[in-house]
Amino acid sequence: MAVVPSAIAEFLATPTPKAWLDLACARLPDLLLDHANCELKAASTALGFLYRYPDRIALAQRMSRLAREELRHFEQVRSIMADFDVPFERLTASRYAGSLRAAARDDEPGKLLDMLLIGALIEARSCERFAALAPLLPARLGKFYSGLLASEARHFEQYVALAKSESGAGDDDIKSRLDELRTLEAALITTPDPQFRFHSGVPD
Repeated sequence: MAVVPSAIAEFLATPTPKAWLDLACARLPDLLLDHANCELKAASTALGFLYRYPDRIALAQRMSRLAREELRHFEQVRSIMADFDVPFERLTASRYAGSLRAAARDDEPGKLLDMLLIGALIEARSCERFAALAPLLPARLGKFYSGLLASEARHFEQYVALAKSESGAGDDDIKSRLDELRTLEAALITTPDPQFRFHSGVPD
């Protein structure tokens, strides 16, 4: 059985509601489509860090590797979509990602810290949902989602580590800002959401 790592369970303010899991199992084509879009956007986010902070060597090297891995995941999801006869199309940003990124501060170094913490939250939620979904899905898809747990957990850990090493913020400042963003993230996945997406809230 897929089990979410304890560090991720503790990092998130609340688990995914059962109502979302029930809807996800009933809407597998939509789940796969948005999952593919999420992997593509995750690669784009990593590249965005490269373009914005090319002078930060450790950050640039980590994000370069992360972008490649996210693109590999995109390829894997697209392969499964083809097997399930699910066509690909580009989707707009979800309420979840859009709201989190809108909460990031505009000025540096606050923006860098916020975007790294938001990255950690998104990766943590992805990992938590993969673990929750895996036992409920058809065998091939459940096995695939279980197999993604380790990489998503590693991405989460990397974002947290970079927030500590690259932002220049102290532990108290990081904790304070994380608490604010974590509260917003929890609200987004527990309140009614008009869209169904991989990171959406409960059914509206």
